[in-house]
Amino acid sequence: MSITEKDLYRDTPVRYLGYANEIGEAFRPVIKKVFVHASYALAISYVLADTADKSKKQYDKPELLGGGLRGAAIASGDTLLWQMFASVIIPGFTINRVCWLSKKVLKMNKVKGPVAKWGPTMLGLLAIPFIIHPIDSAVDYAMDNTYRKYVK
Repeated sequence: MSITEKDLYRDTPVRYLGYANEIGEAFRPVIKKVFVHASYALAISYVLADTADKSKKQYDKPELLGGGLRGAAIASGDTLLWQMFASVIIPGFTINRVCWLSKKVLKMNKVKGPVAKWGPTMLGLLAIPFIIHPIDSAVDYAMDNTYRKYVK
């Protein structure tokens, strides 16, 4: 990829599809589970599309530059693992727990009405921007010290 070429899956609004499950988790307290599951399907579809894109781009490179089948396999594994952990598993779990805990705290304090219904969702949505970079950094660190260390 050239310096000026944009990565559709990382440098455009398509990237936000990777956050669909976090939105689904935030809304879990007020929507049907089928919509939460659909948000995961959307996020995982994004991950798989990015994985296919990175694999194809690596496969098309000359073997001397890490291309070919081996390069594509490594790129596929790297992208799939990184995206699943950084975009789906860890953020989804984190937002789920934020909403669950806030719901418990509101219930313990006998809060009722719209605050009890929508509070966990609002806190879940508000947490999303704060968890993205720490999770990405932690997954980068983990990948650098595991998968990437052993396949290069």
